[in-house]
Amino acid sequence: MKRRIVITGMGAVTPLGNNLADTWEGICEGKSGIDRITAFDTRHVATKIAGELKGFDPLEYLNRKEVRRLDGFIIYAIAAARMAMEDSGLAIHDGNAERTGVVIGSAIGGLATIEKAKEEMMEGPHHRLSPFTIPAVLANLAAGHVSIRFGAKGPINCPVAACSSGASAIGDAARLIADGYADAMIAGGTEAAVTELCIAGFNAMQAISTRNDEPQRASRPFDAGRDGFVVSEGSGIVVLEELESARKRGARILGEIIGYGLTSDAYHMAAPPPGHEGAARCMKAALADAGIDAAEIDYINAHGTSTNLNDAYETEAIKTVFGKHAGRIPVSSTKSMTGHLLGATGAIEAIFSLKAINGGIIPPTINLENPDPACDLDYVPGKARKMAIKTAMSNTFGFGGVNAVLVLKKFEE
Repeated sequence: MKRRIVITGMGAVTPLGNNLADTWEGICEGKSGIDRITAFDTRHVATKIAGELKGFDPLEYLNRKEVRRLDGFIIYAIAAARMAMEDSGLAIHDGNAERTGVVIGSAIGGLATIEKAKEEMMEGPHHRLSPFTIPAVLANLAAGHVSIRFGAKGPINCPVAACSSGASAIGDAARLIADGYADAMIAGGTEAAVTELCIAGFNAMQAISTRNDEPQRASRPFDAGRDGFVVSEGSGIVVLEELESARKRGARILGEIIGYGLTSDAYHMAAPPPGHEGAARCMKAALADAGIDAAEIDYINAHGTSTNLNDAYETEAIKTVFGKHAGRIPVSSTKSMTGHLLGATGAIEAIFSLKAINGGIIPPTINLENPDPACDLDYVPGKARKMAIKTAMSNTFGFGGVNAVLVLKKFEE
């Protein structure tokens, strides 16, 4: 990084809470946010569980007309962005608007709107469709609406990089600041894809859990009894600033982003290569960008999806990168509690990594009762662990072979 990038604000809505405080409390207590699906009738799908938001009221952030016109993934991003902006205390005005941008990723965009629109077309003439249908579908409209709402006129983008979208958004935003294109960025990921089409599609791939009778035990990364990931929804947003710019306004600095890696497996549309070679290269690239040795990483927030290939191959990749140090580094998967937030997951987990650094607590991997022999690292099973952490790595790997890794550090002058 050419200029130091600090985090000054964070916001989140997740299956564990409608704000970051409640979400983090649930993480530290080892709670699961997975339950039976309420968004649609599950009679026609094999999986009947997901990580839905609970009691979320969009009217706290938008008026009724806006709620009707916007897809959930946009609404969640607006909510998390407002929390992050309030947390940061950053005010956007004429003097800094053109130096403040937005990068918010989403893997799928407005899938619920697509499904609803198709149903309306089947029921009657096409002219019944709302003129707001397409704007509610486009993945970049989360970034667009956040930009409009806060008056951010700088760089804007939307990485659509499957499960790596949120991490890519934060990494790309950090580089825009590092390279001098902006002084502040609102960045993260968002997803609202707990829909019948999404669940049916992942069922067809045999990628998600069907442990319907035990929702809270369904997401079980690194466990021999895992049977797939659990689809979830929500958003995680951070405010990034160039260090001197943040200092000038007296910002409270929460942490620093020091490294970002982005690589491709160039192997398969949905499966990682043996040993997860692409992930290993990505971790190495993030470490090189940070200018640190592997031995300086104190904690790894793993991608840890609860799928057979990812968990075993990510373990191999960590061993490849960290060598003799791999066994001593705590590695945990917060997806065991939140489920997989798809395009939002990398942003949420970067936030968890920073919370771990500042709180001196390693999130647990719950439901790890019978470890897969191929998964033999320290996954912090069952309960959170108190430990001083200076530097953390957050891994995200997505369909299409896209890998994104962030390295975060405790802020020091």
